[in-house]
Amino acid sequence: MRGGSINLTPKAIAPTLLLSIFLLTSCSNNSAVSPIATAFTDAGAASSDKPPSFHNVSVHDPSVIKVNGTFYVFGSHLASAKSDDLINWTQLSSGVHDGNKLMPNVKEELKATFEWAQSDTLWAPDVVQLDDGKFYMYYDACKGDSPRSALGIAVADQIEGPYKDLGIFLKSGMWGEPSEDGSIYDATVHPNTVDPHTFFDKDRNLWMVYGSYSGGIYMLKMDPKTGFPYPNQGYGKKLLGGNHSRIEGPYILYSPETDYYYLFLSFGGLDVSGGYNIRVARSKKPDGPYYDTAGNNMLDAFGKPGTLFDDQSIEPFGAKLMGNINFENVGDELPGLGTAYVSPGHNSAYYDGKTSRHFLIFHTRFPSRGESHEVRTHQMFINSEGWPVVAPHRYAGESIGKYAKKEIVGEYKFVNHGNDISADVKESIVIQLSKDGSISGNVSGKWRLHGDHTAELIIDGVTYKGVFLHQWDNGTLRHVMTFTALSKDGVAIWGSRINDEK
Repeated sequence: MRGGSINLTPKAIAPTLLLSIFLLTSCSNNSAVSPIATAFTDAGAASSDKPPSFHNVSVHDPSVIKVNGTFYVFGSHLASAKSDDLINWTQLSSGVHDGNKLMPNVKEELKATFEWAQSDTLWAPDVVQLDDGKFYMYYDACKGDSPRSALGIAVADQIEGPYKDLGIFLKSGMWGEPSEDGSIYDATVHPNTVDPHTFFDKDRNLWMVYGSYSGGIYMLKMDPKTGFPYPNQGYGKKLLGGNHSRIEGPYILYSPETDYYYLFLSFGGLDVSGGYNIRVARSKKPDGPYYDTAGNNMLDAFGKPGTLFDDQSIEPFGAKLMGNINFENVGDELPGLGTAYVSPGHNSAYYDGKTSRHFLIFHTRFPSRGESHEVRTHQMFINSEGWPVVAPHRYAGESIGKYAKKEIVGEYKFVNHGNDISADVKESIVIQLSKDGSISGNVSGKWRLHGDHTAELIIDGVTYKGVFLHQWDNGTLRHVMTFTALSKDGVAIWGSRINDEK
């Protein structure tokens, strides 16, 4: 049934029939992979500069927060890690067991949560620091074969814990019984109470966006003094989704550069064959409505009534920033641990006010590595249309610069992310950016450099706008020129130069 459509009326979707469906959502045990911490130092770079080193960790569904100069990510199964530079990470915790430093007596502390959700683990959390200086962890647990879930808060004086439970405030999956809004729970309409992200808007109002599959993505207004929702909101305001469409992992980032709130989402399934991909929409208001690059209201993004996993209906919505890709080595390029991702998703994002930099933090799987996963960080930039574009290679400390046209001319490995939800991997092809402004090879078109680094590419009649950026390519162990750009139809393209020289 993965990615397919089954014609059932909403009333016919009984809890027992949802067993195979919800095992593939963010509540799936597919994400319960043993942590992998890999340290390596690259060698053989074409540049005389010392190659960067990376230290990797496994935190599924990483949600980022910066505290006293250190970045922390919190994820499913009480996993967490920290980094001073978004490049080298240290694993802090993993596994829902007594003795986990985040919540040392978690089995007793969250007994009511586990009993309601009929689960023994926790899913994608989020941590926010409120004005009292304390850290509030929004935790959630899900049964896994249905949207029977519980969402609550735990609090700590220190970011690394220990966290003490304050209680459950939202539930879902109460089949045949009144739900949080007073009506009988209907999984095609009501949300699955998981995947929270709690954030302050530009006016210091507190909000929480949440939801996965089931009835869609919702938002609640929160009390910044207590961390709990204001009363009488039910499940809150619906932003998008419904009818078991595969949309989850919402995260909202405000950018003062554009005065937009950007809603990041993961479409598809999280496992290696699920086609997970990261999409974005934007709004001038934190609670929407949110629109994509084509002007579509995201409220219209949902599966057809009576269907399950109706990917075809939701594919046109949201600008697809990245999905399954592989920059294949060509010619005499040295083999490295490069940009080859499978089902990247459930991201968070961070804006650095001091440097005006945007970052995307997500987990990803890899070709030929099964369900193992690691955290990755990529830098983002705002294009001339006010939309984020994601750098092709992982962040290695690079800063965008002023480039001359001659620095950009050359052969590139090129990937078009498309807008599909598919397990297929987008393999790179070779194209040429010539000094006369033409693009040739496996595609045809034109390219232009505006100002210091602004990119405009017209490929097969479609215009893409983004940036040129010099980056470290960990697949070839070299510094290379790259480009990233987005079309008005919400399709992203990436390019990574071949045989580049610093």
